[in-house]
Amino acid sequence: MLLSSKGKHRRPSKATRAIAIAGVTGAAVAAPLMAAGNASAATASEWDAVAQCEAGGNWSINTGNGYYGGLQFSASTWAAYGGTAYASTADQASKSEQISVGEKVLAAQGKGAWPTCGTGLSGASNNAGSPAPSAPQQSTPKSSTTQSTEQRASRSTERPAAKTVETPTGKKVKKGDGEYKVVKGDTLSSIAAKKHVAGGWQKLFKLNKDIVDDADFIFPGQQLHLS
Repeated sequence: MLLSSKGKHRRPSKATRAIAIAGVTGAAVAAPLMAAGNASAATASEWDAVAQCEAGGNWSINTGNGYYGGLQFSASTWAAYGGTAYASTADQASKSEQISVGEKVLAAQGKGAWPTCGTGLSGASNNAGSPAPSAPQQSTPKSSTTQSTEQRASRSTERPAAKTVETPTGKKVKKGDGEYKVVKGDTLSSIAAKKHVAGGWQKLFKLNKDIVDDADFIFPGQQLHLS
């Protein structure tokens, strides 16, 4: 999320921006729009990597955890950097529109806006860019700058991971939290044989009834319990 952590900014993942941390309201919210430019030179593949880390590569994801889209923008960050010109939340915008807003955030806040997943972005440092002369500087909590840094760094672990996976037809199904991750080509029978599950596929089906509705259909990314 902006702030996710693979480990999903989820979530952690699987994952607020400087705006949310500072509690900026009113006229100050417009500052990032004035400050953000096109200084970043991050490539499309780099943004794809961020989306893969943040949201499993799903640019339309909305798990209900307060972060949206492939780059996991909070609603406040999305609005502050002009995203509502495209859609009310990032998950409803196209990939290119999300990247456009991401470039503005990257130019203004640096890679730290995605503390875990943004390290591979080029064209910006880990620190926020300097605001335009006419734009007021976003404030940080007066308690201490260190506190603000710790809050940003912890967002990745605080944000829950995505709870669904997308099927080839675009349907979202429960992900689960088991120890075995389904890969392409897997069936309950092949998994039972490979992992020596006592009771075979019937036992696997029973153990995972909460996420598997039909024993003939499991999907890559689902996490199955083996015992």
